[in-house]
Amino acid sequence: MDGLSLESLVEEHLALAREHGSGRSAVTVHGGREHHLRQTLIALAGGRSLGEHESPGEATLQVLRGRIRLHSGADTWEGGPGDYAPIPPHRHDLEAIEDAAVLLTVANPL
Repeated sequence: MDGLSLESLVEEHLALAREHGSGRSAVTVHGGREHHLRQTLIALAGGRSLGEHESPGEATLQVLRGRIRLHSGADTWEGGPGDYAPIPPHRHDLEAIEDAAVLLTVANPL
């Protein structure tokens, strides 16, 4: 059985996010198009965001490090390490209040 260190990935991708002009870095840690489940680690430098985008379908977000703000229309949710929330099923934005990393889990219809 293979495993990986999310903590190591967080460190690696936060460093990349800080260096990159977009202020973000991501890596798929499990799954993909041929799987029912895809999990992606997303790192954002403080003050940066993903920008408003469509919902990926049924999905959840778990905060691994830092503080984030999830905006969807007039609704806002703030989370810190260990916090978990479903992704709204409509347009939304993810903002890093401070350097942050999250684990996005998306259910892929096959």
